[in-house]
Amino acid sequence: MNLSGGPTIARSGEVAAMSTVLSLRGPVSEFAKFLLDVAEKWQREWQRRRAFEADPDPSKPKFFITAAFPYPNSPLHLGHSRTYTITDVYARFKRMQGYNVLFPMGFHFTGTPILTMAEAIASGDRELIDLMVSVYDVPEHDLDKLKDPLSMARYFSEEAKKAMIEAGYSIDWRREFTTVDEEFKRFITWQFLRLREKGYIKQGTHPVGWCPVHSMPVGMHDTKGDAEPEIGEYTLILFRIEDEGAYLAAATLRPETVFGVTNMWVNPDTLYVKVRLGNKVVIVSERAAFKLRFQKDGVEVIGKLKGSELVGKVVVNPATGRRVPVLPAEFVDPDTATGVVMSVPAHAPYDYVALRELLESGKLSRIAPNVDASMLEPIPLIEVEGYSEVPARDVVEKHGIRSQRERNKLDEATKEVYSAEFRRGRMRRDLAKLLEFGVPAELKPYVEAPVVMDIAGKPVPEARERTKLWLEALGYADKMYEIMNRPVYCRCGTEIVVKVLKDQWFIDYGNSEWKESVLKAFESIRVVPPEIRQEFLKTVDWLHERAVARTRGLGTPLPWDKSWIIESLSDSTIYMAFYTVIHKIRKYGIHPSKLVPEFWDYVMLGKGDPEKLASKLGIPRDVLEDLRSEFDYWYPLDSRHSGRDLVPNHLTFFVYNHVALFPPDKWPKQIVVNGFVMLEGKKMSKSLRNILPLRRALRIYGPDTVRAAVLVSAELLQDADFSDAVARSVMTQLNKVVKHVENAVESTGDTERRETLADRWLDSRLAIHVKSVAQKLEELRIRAASIELLYEMEHDLEAYLDLRGGSIGPAYRRFVESWVKMLAPITPHIAEEMWQRLGHETLVSLEKWPEPPAYHPETIAAVYYLRLLIDDIKSIAKVIKTKPKKAIVVTAPRNWWRLFRAAAEFAGSREALRETIKAARELGLDAKRAQRVARRIVELVQRLDPEIVKDLLKVGELDEQRVLSQNADYIAAKAGLEEVVVLSMEEDARLHENLPDEARRKLEAVAPLRPAVILQ
Repeated sequence: MNLSGGPTIARSGEVAAMSTVLSLRGPVSEFAKFLLDVAEKWQREWQRRRAFEADPDPSKPKFFITAAFPYPNSPLHLGHSRTYTITDVYARFKRMQGYNVLFPMGFHFTGTPILTMAEAIASGDRELIDLMVSVYDVPEHDLDKLKDPLSMARYFSEEAKKAMIEAGYSIDWRREFTTVDEEFKRFITWQFLRLREKGYIKQGTHPVGWCPVHSMPVGMHDTKGDAEPEIGEYTLILFRIEDEGAYLAAATLRPETVFGVTNMWVNPDTLYVKVRLGNKVVIVSERAAFKLRFQKDGVEVIGKLKGSELVGKVVVNPATGRRVPVLPAEFVDPDTATGVVMSVPAHAPYDYVALRELLESGKLSRIAPNVDASMLEPIPLIEVEGYSEVPARDVVEKHGIRSQRERNKLDEATKEVYSAEFRRGRMRRDLAKLLEFGVPAELKPYVEAPVVMDIAGKPVPEARERTKLWLEALGYADKMYEIMNRPVYCRCGTEIVVKVLKDQWFIDYGNSEWKESVLKAFESIRVVPPEIRQEFLKTVDWLHERAVARTRGLGTPLPWDKSWIIESLSDSTIYMAFYTVIHKIRKYGIHPSKLVPEFWDYVMLGKGDPEKLASKLGIPRDVLEDLRSEFDYWYPLDSRHSGRDLVPNHLTFFVYNHVALFPPDKWPKQIVVNGFVMLEGKKMSKSLRNILPLRRALRIYGPDTVRAAVLVSAELLQDADFSDAVARSVMTQLNKVVKHVENAVESTGDTERRETLADRWLDSRLAIHVKSVAQKLEELRIRAASIELLYEMEHDLEAYLDLRGGSIGPAYRRFVESWVKMLAPITPHIAEEMWQRLGHETLVSLEKWPEPPAYHPETIAAVYYLRLLIDDIKSIAKVIKTKPKKAIVVTAPRNWWRLFRAAAEFAGSREALRETIKAARELGLDAKRAQRVARRIVELVQRLDPEIVKDLLKVGELDEQRVLSQNADYIAAKAGLEEVVVLSMEEDARLHENLPDEARRKLEAVAPLRPAVILQ
């Protein structure tokens, strides 16, 4: 019997010979087919009754909830279902709480992915065509529909809509739109005109992610895997090669460490090139030269050479005048920045390890015979608490790193040192002693002055900027941009580079006043789960200018330059507001040409005179006011749901744009973020061909199974793991729901009406569940809520029947009816079917959340006590030689509950033992026994369920003799005994004559809730 424990859900890999989900096509069982049929029935009924169409209703509080609309370049798969299912569960729950809930949906056609995929299919890309047919279940006769971008978008948006309907999402489909609808384009035109007026859109020169093939900026939606290109700025420091008119261009993120360079690193197997960069000839990797062409004018390759040809040369450090050698290192990546690295072994673990390997191998004398090992000694530059003068050595030894091939360890060590030095480090004050410029003594102070005044002794962040500016002023530093999370690929397959775009239109997310307003908005936005808030704040901190338009793709032309198309992450930031009015724009037949900026100013912001606007546009005033009223009723957005991958872009842009365009009372109230979905323990990906289309999953297991299986496997930020085993476990529980409903229906009028301990216990458990599940759903702890609903509540029904010996009492149906209601947000179809079978004609989806029945703390404690005792009897029986037939159970004196209360009231504090001893002494126990009994009771309280302890404090005491006597037959049956005799310590004299010494010792150990058990 399990009266309080949770379920054990089988995980993928735990079931031998488990069938793989990907091999299945139709329903896995008759019950799965039943679930599918039930779902289709209730989806038709919801549509017939227009159950989820939401209109303003001043008599109810409103709740406006949205999820990120899908991008229809392929069917929805299981990963998409997680965000939408969580959103739907929350929408359904809020509806049952009495809110007027609006949950709309649209489709995001904007951008280049659809264009790229349509072009690939039209050109006969066999790999993509096979993916569509074999993985995504696209019929071959539909392939022609995918060759045109707009046709592809419409095809997959229809597929997505069917999937959402089949999954049971409670969406108001009247408000559906696409981002290429003319009405939406007019809305976006208004948005961008107003952003430009406010100074948030500007023309300038900025670095952007760039596709070299399509010659256009790219963002997350334009890349394979939806990876946002993260742009970082390297400082190029030019080291003059002795006796040559050329420079080695080292790229670094830490220019302040240039004072500690001991040598340069190149990859000996890499091809390097000489390029003209301004008025200098610099040497970089061939790939770097290619990238620099997108960032600087006049980059010209004038020669090539192997990295091995550079090894052994001597260069001059422009910051110190020190001569340093060029040495080989295999860790140098020619595809990262310039492919030339300056070596700072005191502060860079990679450099420290590479030099140590080189010196220990004895290769130095052969590679660079003129270089003395002393020249390569680490040069301390930065002081940081907790580290020696050579922090790189400290972390290398700490992590036990022996080779530069230990990349993971080196990356971890590097991150540790760089972070500590950036946050807490200061440049040494004696930095000037490192300067070795060959200048006359009388001029040396002037050469040293900038270092002494602006860099030495300064915190690392400040020194970094000062060093960069100093070297730039001397003509020895430049900048180069790089994709920090490279490689990132355009959907056409080309690796993204950084281009410095001139005269491009940017949205200025770096605007300091705008950032400040966004941070203020986040103070009032509920972020769920709370730990994701820091990711938002970090995103706001580093966000800067972002290219706002593309030269190709579907979407809205830039209003003031129609040769550009507004890119997909820029036109999807305030579309939630568009949901509030699009259905009425259509209802009133308003032509898109009338949706001018002044129209949106009035509808969205309440600006302007409606009478004059009506006259100008030819739209009746009452229509304009109705549209304004509809928007005003639904806004602000109460809850926005999306995946974690959209935190550093869309979700943050969403807040930025609301802050820019709407007053504070219309800013979003909540953002909910969830993790991803794995399949059978593996990440779903095209390369693994393990993507499970949502519609197929629904056919295999039934919609309610898929919904629940996605929900029970992980809380919000964790990655859910959908597997055949979890799905079948969920189906088993749903089947039990059906059987319990059948029991409730069959026993109606035939129920044992007498209220028993079991009925009071079941009512009390229901009271707990009603409140507990509601709290979990409100907190978006949907996994915990789903497990409680599907597993724990079913366990309670089984325990109830067990307590009643299989008979059904009056609490059973009460519990089942409330249970079915509570299941409605998670598994809505089976809940509707069961609600109907229970005799109701209403839709359970529109029922109110159940009210908790009366809670009986003494009953909950009594059943808990019974379980403890039965477990004790079974444990004792295991260790005796003969099977016992009888148990004598001796309870503690009633007045000892005073000791229990003392221990419980002070539980967890030092006073607990002292107060319990005090209470025992007041009951007349001698000092020695009082201490012994008190310690036993304090320890007991610590081991008990804290909720049970609270219940016992509410009721004061438990009549153990009555509870055990009334349930003696139940105890005997569960413990495998013929008889249970219940006595109290007051009656123990009757036993002494016949009790052996061991039994008498048991009496000495009696305490409240811990009776002596004597088996015979």
